[in-house]
Amino acid sequence: MLRVTLRGSGVPTVVLGTGDILLVGRSPDSALPEVDADAQLHLTALALPRVAPHVSRVVGEVQVGEEVVRLRWRGSTGAQLSSLFDAPGGARRVALSEGMAALLDEGENHLLLLRGRQTPTGTFTDLVLVVDVEEVRDEPAQVPLVAEGDPDGAATADAPHLERWSREWYVALALAEPWLTGADDYPRPPSNREIYERILHWRGHAWNLERAQRVDDAIRSVARLAFGPDDDPFTVTEGRVQNVRFAVGRRAAEVRLVTTADLEAVHEARSRGAGLNPEAPTAP
Repeated sequence: MLRVTLRGSGVPTVVLGTGDILLVGRSPDSALPEVDADAQLHLTALALPRVAPHVSRVVGEVQVGEEVVRLRWRGSTGAQLSSLFDAPGGARRVALSEGMAALLDEGENHLLLLRGRQTPTGTFTDLVLVVDVEEVRDEPAQVPLVAEGDPDGAATADAPHLERWSREWYVALALAEPWLTGADDYPRPPSNREIYERILHWRGHAWNLERAQRVDDAIRSVARLAFGPDDDPFTVTEGRVQNVRFAVGRRAAEVRLVTTADLEAVHEARSRGAGLNPEAPTAP
């Protein structure tokens, strides 16, 4: 049989066995069916403490079978799954999105909720959960921990975001474009000049971004929002902007500060000649 242990910093440890299903999130109790208690012994919920208000009520579902453990991602919160497995490639890292399912490897699996924890100062940091899968001999059944939650808690809030059509939003979009278009086998983040020219191409005007320092300033603003002040690479990494822009571009795409839908909206606005007013209606 399989034994699964879920743990994390400040998170109650949960031990699951074959046949158990665990719902994880900000307030997963709301997803528990209202049935007889004896019928839901294998379905439990873990409310993550101190999570950000934009974390979904139910982000993930861990299902423990006879031979495999499956993680089904049910929330809109950005996350990554990383683990080690017996293959030539070694480690893997998978970006999770709503509706995805993945089999967990034997050993440690790390689940990273991007900007998932709220700090006492009101900022956000990543939340790391460790899901340890091991095969064990038959043992007495254990009742999984049921964490207290608030099924009537506040609705999921909007994640921190950039104002659409703003200068910083355009800079983030140009910087993250390699990751949004799938050209990320080994992307080279665009230079300040390339960012300026890309925005000029999209909207016909690029504010004052012909000055490289203005592009640097915008990238710093994007980095603070994408990473949070505690993990901002501009404050924890020495060097010029070019040394960290790779991380900022990838992170902006990972936490969905900009998305493929945003990129499509920019191309659509340009194709209909919206120019400086992307939200203007198309002329009849």
